[in-house]
Amino acid sequence: MLKITQLCKKYGDLEVLKGIDLTAEQGQVVAILGSSGSGKTTMLRCLNFLEIPEEGYIKVGDVDIDAQKYSSREVNLLRRQFAMVFQHYNLFRNRTCLQNVTESLLANKVMDRKSAEEYGMQLLRNVGLETKRDVYPSKLSGGQQQRVSIARALAVKPRVILFDEPTSALDPELVAEVLNTIRAIAETHTTTMLIVTHEMNFAKEVADKIVFMEQGRIMEEGTPEQIFRSPKNDRTRHFLSRHLLPEYNI
Repeated sequence: MLKITQLCKKYGDLEVLKGIDLTAEQGQVVAILGSSGSGKTTMLRCLNFLEIPEEGYIKVGDVDIDAQKYSSREVNLLRRQFAMVFQHYNLFRNRTCLQNVTESLLANKVMDRKSAEEYGMQLLRNVGLETKRDVYPSKLSGGQQQRVSIARALAVKPRVILFDEPTSALDPELVAEVLNTIRAIAETHTTTMLIVTHEMNFAKEVADKIVFMEQGRIMEEGTPEQIFRSPKNDRTRHFLSRHLLPEYNI
């Protein structure tokens, strides 16, 4: 289970997160919606301390951290619970697909090389890239690179995967292959996923919970049926009216 309590983040006088409270059960898929600048990406980055929050509590599994009082050991334990899939892939350009997937396993001595490569091949197979094991990122399409980054995230067996707009940098024809990969993971119900996305139809189909953020706050949350069919908050309703397909009358 992931539990976030009163998470706050500032940049100088600018409050980016204003007391975020959110829970996600094990295996649950949470889609996070909102306009640019609403704090979605900052929230994800604060969860694994890529950005340091000023206040708040983060609990995931047996790890519980207070943003106002923590040790480097606690931060390391927290980060081991998460994996992140970025907008722009963040692959090592001088590593092959397989090497990108196995890098963390070998660097942290989680597995020996033979075991890591066998496991890495299994993950590449799962994302449909088994034949690309020795190919470098520069020779892959954007969709293929993002699928490698998803395999890399799965390699560390995180409790939670954080997806930061995983399709925003892709050409439209490549979006489906990445969304299908995420959908397949979601269907296993084993890994909790927080997905910042503008793909409304995907969020409706895959998410167990929808969260709408604006100006650093969660304005509304609920099931896809509740949020997409009958949002209670005026700001949620206005946002969805500009982004949903015509079949939805908000």
